[in-house]
Amino acid sequence: MRAVAQRVLSASVSVDGRVCGKVGEGLLVYLGVERGDKNEDAAWLAEKIINLRIFADDEGKMNCSLLDMIKAGQDGAILAISQFTLLADARKGRRPSYANAEEGEPARQLYEHFTEKIRGEGVPCEEGVFQAHMKVESVNDGPVTILLDSRKLF
Repeated sequence: MRAVAQRVLSASVSVDGRVCGKVGEGLLVYLGVERGDKNEDAAWLAEKIINLRIFADDEGKMNCSLLDMIKAGQDGAILAISQFTLLADARKGRRPSYANAEEGEPARQLYEHFTEKIRGEGVPCEEGVFQAHMKVESVNDGPVTILLDSRKLF
């Protein structure tokens, strides 16, 4: 399972002109589910992302996680967007292959498991619409962008 986590001041996602997810300060997370991924991959990524120390402390150093901010009573949330194109393999030719991306329903279940794990830790989590053509807007902060892959644990 792959994710791109971006620190944002705000982010929103819309489908057919209707906003279906919106957050203020927090993280915009693009999530790609790979064939063979399991609930453990989703749980690991959720735990890793909410605990990434990429938010400023009182001295302006990246020393706080999103979970730390929320526990301290500050606002913070995640906007999670499913994105199979994170599994693109563009090594050959000019057209990327998506053969490693998981099929629809198993991918949906793992995406939902990921968002449930985040909410289970007390972190608000908004979502896009699975398998829809979405328009995503964000105001990146930093910018801070972290790439994560549950299969590259070591």
